[in-house]
Amino acid sequence: MRNRNMICKRNTRLGGIALVAGMTLLASACANSTPASNTQTPAASASADALGRVAISYPGGISILDGKTLNVVKKFDSEEFTRLNAAGDGRHVFVTTKAGFQLLDTVEPKLTDLVVEASAPGHVVRHAGNTVLFDDGTGTTTILKTADLAKADGALPETQTYKADAPHHGVSIVLEDGKLLTTVGDKTSRTGAVALESHDGHWDKLAESKECPAIHGEGTAAGEAVIFGCEDGALLFHEGKFEKFQAPDKYGRMGNAFVSETSPIVVGDYKTDPDAEGYLLNSVALIDTQKHSFNVVKLPETVKYTFRDIARGPGDLAYILSTNGSIHVLDPKDGKIVNEFPVIGAWEGPVDWQDAHPAIVVKGNTAYVTEPAASTVHSVDLTTGKVTGSAKLDVVPNEIAITLGAH
Repeated sequence: MRNRNMICKRNTRLGGIALVAGMTLLASACANSTPASNTQTPAASASADALGRVAISYPGGISILDGKTLNVVKKFDSEEFTRLNAAGDGRHVFVTTKAGFQLLDTVEPKLTDLVVEASAPGHVVRHAGNTVLFDDGTGTTTILKTADLAKADGALPETQTYKADAPHHGVSIVLEDGKLLTTVGDKTSRTGAVALESHDGHWDKLAESKECPAIHGEGTAAGEAVIFGCEDGALLFHEGKFEKFQAPDKYGRMGNAFVSETSPIVVGDYKTDPDAEGYLLNSVALIDTQKHSFNVVKLPETVKYTFRDIARGPGDLAYILSTNGSIHVLDPKDGKIVNEFPVIGAWEGPVDWQDAHPAIVVKGNTAYVTEPAASTVHSVDLTTGKVTGSAKLDVVPNEIAITLGAH
């Protein structure tokens, strides 16, 4: 089967971007895209601290912090609500705006005029040397070579695109062999995913699964085993084939996958009640992509979290920032909590997913934790649990992204 939707082009959109308040909000909450390999560029190494930079969004703006001192390096005006995704090249962040995916340089630093146009910018995925953007408004996947972003000077590098049959809240990933995995759906529903391969300017369909209702998010585990979340379990793509993992509950939604590329086990957020109010969760899904198993672990009552509150870190462990203010360390091999690190004050779940609430991101052995109630950002050594730094901001932090080998 051939699809004529593949094109290669050079996006040279320049000039000032009038950033105005507000944007089209996504249909459902999405975590920042799952960890993938980044390359630290020589320019980035020479221009910024070894611990890199931290980008924080807040209503109407973005702050760039030094990764070691947490001092504010620069601030930029932006929209009322913006999402932040590390671009994967070690220095840039893609900022979602009304114009699309706008490139933020955290090293120079500057909010550049380079934009990948999108009517409803959604997921950003970094994997196998590619940075892949998905426009929910048109169903368009845009593929960039990650290394080219570090050299972007006045124009975005050459891009490759694929357009889905219908717009939907989706996600795409390009594998090491060039295969494109992308979701299938429309404005009212999402059903599964397809695997495509490029041949002579066309996309050939290699495999397809329609067994993943409300498909959302993705993550790549060891051996390039790719997991998508479904409202009744998860969908695996590995070695050219799709495989469905059925949840033990009639409604068992996994929306986001938290992965390590050196571990076969995926940690997923997990929800059993479709009518439950709020966004706090108290269970996780553990998917072993080698043993082909899907298990659900009920967490202690003190451990409640949202999609922003799980990250993988040292030892391939999962680090869960709970409403009691502690980072709870979970061993994905058996689902047991093996440690607890108090970090921030107790907090309540958000009314809307866009509302500012605590988040955790990890680079190496260091976690960065936001505390909106105190307008503060903390750094934590995950090997000891010690809070190594705290910075009081004059804004309320919402989204967070890190660069220079952050993922």
